[in-house]
Amino acid sequence: MLLSISLILIVGMSMGWICQKIKLPSLLGMLAVGIILGPYMLHLLDSSILGISAELRKIALIIILTRAGLGLDISGLKKLGRPAVLMCFVPASFELVGMILLAPKFMGLSVLEAAIMGAVLAAVSPAVVVPRMVRLMDKGYGVKEGIPQLILAGASVDDVYVIVLFSTFIGMMQGDGVSLISFVNIPVSIFLGIVIGLWIGFLLAYFFKKIHIRDTSKVLIILSISLLLVVLEDKLTTAITFSALIAIMFIGVGLQKKREVVAKRLSVKYGKLWVAAEIFLFVLVGATVNIGYLGKVGVKALIVIIGALMFRMLGVFICLLGTNIKGKERLFIMMAYTPKATVQAAIGGVPLALGFACGDAVLTVAVLAIVLTAPLGAFAIDISYKKMLQRNSGVN
Repeated sequence: MLLSISLILIVGMSMGWICQKIKLPSLLGMLAVGIILGPYMLHLLDSSILGISAELRKIALIIILTRAGLGLDISGLKKLGRPAVLMCFVPASFELVGMILLAPKFMGLSVLEAAIMGAVLAAVSPAVVVPRMVRLMDKGYGVKEGIPQLILAGASVDDVYVIVLFSTFIGMMQGDGVSLISFVNIPVSIFLGIVIGLWIGFLLAYFFKKIHIRDTSKVLIILSISLLLVVLEDKLTTAITFSALIAIMFIGVGLQKKREVVAKRLSVKYGKLWVAAEIFLFVLVGATVNIGYLGKVGVKALIVIIGALMFRMLGVFICLLGTNIKGKERLFIMMAYTPKATVQAAIGGVPLALGFACGDAVLTVAVLAIVLTAPLGAFAIDISYKKMLQRNSGVN
């Protein structure tokens, strides 16, 4: 395992740096390293680290979501109002509908199988989107208009919505039928996640005010609580649950509201943690990619992915109708809402593992979507934000 960790860090950092030098997103190099070192090519990564790959990727997500919460300006979202709520579920719903319309025609799937494929693909990747929106907020691009805040919040809630839909469709495929409580759980889990996160953030703000400890210790306390929330969500067997990822982000929001100075210092600490977490996240996502499947993917799968993305972008456009967001800014938001990676890597193989006839097709399309949209979406964000977004004066 020690050799695997050193390879992930050294080779991952090196390839990320090389990609940056040639004006490509660093994550593209990290994904490539994962594919090359992974079990489907050179097989240089130890099976023990691959066995805990999902947990390591989740830790990386926890780190970046907490940092996002520590810097999230809720007042910017309040100005947007309705679009902020719609962005949480409308684009994903449009992409799901697009997949249901296209996949049966082009790939020979049933409507329910197409729905499962759509649920796998409909999630936007926080791992790609969140760090970029955090960087935009740090630099002041689009902050006054609430654009990075809108994408940040929407991308986080979007994943919860899609994962609940995916679980519902899987249950229907297994013969459990349609459960009303599963759909009720979507808004409830999001609401409970916000409440729990804010409550913990307020308590931590009070604790940090009364008990003076080092910022590093504060980070460890928040990180430990975040991990416990994820475990608690996984262990809950009740019909109604809460979203741990939403709660984790709102811990940062709550802390920022009560102890803004502390939140800013902790955001810097989490930024340093993200340097290592980012490498592990994308190298391990790359390691899940089976290049053998890519050889079997034809033009039809590409048409389905691109067509579904067009539906998603239409959904984003509809969400922004009636706002003061300008044309270039709308186009930026539409592009920024397309990258896929983490959720697809996490659940893309579930239908195949359950023995569904569509399993091979779902996994193949999920992998292709990661390879296609993660680097292209990141690249589109990185090269366009300075041209499409306004920068607030007074920001370094």
